[in-house]
Amino acid sequence: MEISMVVDTKGLACPMPIVKAKKALSGLSAGQIMQVLSTDKGSVNDFTAWVKQTGHELVRHEEIGGVYAFYVRKA
Repeated sequence: MEISMVVDTKGLACPMPIVKAKKALSGLSAGQIMQVLSTDKGSVNDFTAWVKQTGHELVRHEEIGGVYAFYVRKA
């Protein structure tokens, strides 16, 4: 998987990871993938809901050592 952009939102609480991801995603072309890093436990539910609302694709997410990584493909 080719990552076009990494957005580091570690240490930020809801809704900032989504706000920063939304802003960053506007700079990508359709089909490109953005990785978002977050330490907010609520971000799992937030990103799942956000991609459903916006039509983007949550390719996958994982948690490694308390850091959540989300891979979002722009629609």
